[in-house]
Amino acid sequence: MSKSGSPIKQLPQFQYWHQKIETMPRGHLETLQLERLQNMVDRAMLTPFYAPKLKAVGINGSEDIKGLDDLKRIPFTTKNDLRDGFPYGFLSIPKEDVVRLHASSGTTGTPTTIYYSKDDLSRWASYVARCIYGTGCNHGDVFQNMITYGLFTGGLGFHAGAEEVGMMVIPSGSGNTTRQFRLMQDFGTTVVHATPSFLLHVESIMRAEGVSRDSIKLKRAFAGAEPYSEDTRRRIEELLHIDVYNSYGLSEMNGPGVAFECQCKDGLHIWEDGYIPEIVNPDTLEPVPDGEIGELVITILCREATPILRYRTRDLTGFYTEPCACGRTHRRLRRITGRSDDMLIINGVNVFPSQIEEVIMAMKEVGNNYLIEIEKDGVLDKLTVKTEVGPDIFMDDSRPLNSLRERIRKTLQASITINPRVELHESGSLPVSEGKAKRVYDKRPKDV
Repeated sequence: MSKSGSPIKQLPQFQYWHQKIETMPRGHLETLQLERLQNMVDRAMLTPFYAPKLKAVGINGSEDIKGLDDLKRIPFTTKNDLRDGFPYGFLSIPKEDVVRLHASSGTTGTPTTIYYSKDDLSRWASYVARCIYGTGCNHGDVFQNMITYGLFTGGLGFHAGAEEVGMMVIPSGSGNTTRQFRLMQDFGTTVVHATPSFLLHVESIMRAEGVSRDSIKLKRAFAGAEPYSEDTRRRIEELLHIDVYNSYGLSEMNGPGVAFECQCKDGLHIWEDGYIPEIVNPDTLEPVPDGEIGELVITILCREATPILRYRTRDLTGFYTEPCACGRTHRRLRRITGRSDDMLIINGVNVFPSQIEEVIMAMKEVGNNYLIEIEKDGVLDKLTVKTEVGPDIFMDDSRPLNSLRERIRKTLQASITINPRVELHESGSLPVSEGKAKRVYDKRPKDV
């Protein structure tokens, strides 16, 4: 058995996308990291955000970075910093040399925006290809990308990596399960990328619609964008008769391709030629001993347009300390156990409670108290927003209540991209917490 709990099958000979890099001795890897960190610091000095921050701690350029230990002299970067730097505070190349941007929402209307040069996109595709190829895929596979395209990095990130491997790519996007089956059957899909909840949904719809497992050629799935347990992974593998591989990425670090499981499924290899990972205590911000759980902090080394140094991901994890049987020397992350902030992940979408509060509190008909509930509805997440109405709203008149409920629902959906259920309650009827208000009730089963 692997440490993740998944049985290790009789594995074929391990394949590497870039064997020299993936199996590089630690000393050589750290030398490469230092060279790239020095280059990244010089790039950061070109940005309006980092130049004064680095000078304030006595760093004027790469000449002040003598070793990897000097990384600790650099201040942390947070998501709020990225918002405060919107739109061009983190851009280190001329705007006319930018060929793409991706953005993600946060607690306010200001997005976090990441810019890419042509070379950045090429490097990103290569890292994703390394992930895909390391699971045993090759150019003979047919890849169906069942994830959202657009400003979200997961769609185009995996798309480009799969094309780099040479796979035939079907950009099906999310939803429309019946059409997904037809594509799988018509084109012989062997690999898919989706959220784990959608993969479970796929299996239930297969049964409901009478789609035979023998009619599809699926072998592997890449699951990400939301946390899920090993029990969920095993259930998907057993129900669909496939191998499921865990993926880790975040838009601030390009997107997918930061870390990925190999065929051993014993943690996610974080590609240390492209990223410097640290694990710190989220309260003291001091390093934790190897193997202990803390907050993951990442410095990107493989992007020229948007350098980001010591980014606090808020994700809680730790390093495996022993080497992997696959022969790769890059350290492995444990499964993400939670977050050190209040962000919720609902069906793969990042949602902050403050986003919901902003919508509700902007409506004069709404009272001062509200609750957010997240539950499982089958294999998918269900978001319910309960809010009191103002004291002047009569609960026995259904027409204005229905109109208000629908307006709240549509406004929330426009803000968080999720269609919530909205409940209206009489003023003063929802429970009030003493001290710090408890707004969020996440009733989903906890990961194990």
